[in-house]
Amino acid sequence: MTKVEIYTWQTCPFCIRAKALLESKGVPYQEHSIDGDQSARAEMSKRANGRTTVPQIFVDNEGIGGCDELYTLEQNDQLNTLLGLQH
Repeated sequence: MTKVEIYTWQTCPFCIRAKALLESKGVPYQEHSIDGDQSARAEMSKRANGRTTVPQIFVDNEGIGGCDELYTLEQNDQLNTLLGLQH
């Protein structure tokens, strides 16, 4: 099974949109809520090649970017394949 992780802030609208897309596809994910946690944010940034914005989304430990990138994959009909879902 594909492992999906998402770093979020609780009230971030982009985080909420990204999670909603994953949930609409029935994709389980591990959420790392980093509200106010500077060490967790630093760890996320390290994993995300220096990016500091949320959400940061990882599929099988590969950073794919944030909400915009997730929706671009969906629009280009690439997200299901990346997530290991049937078309």
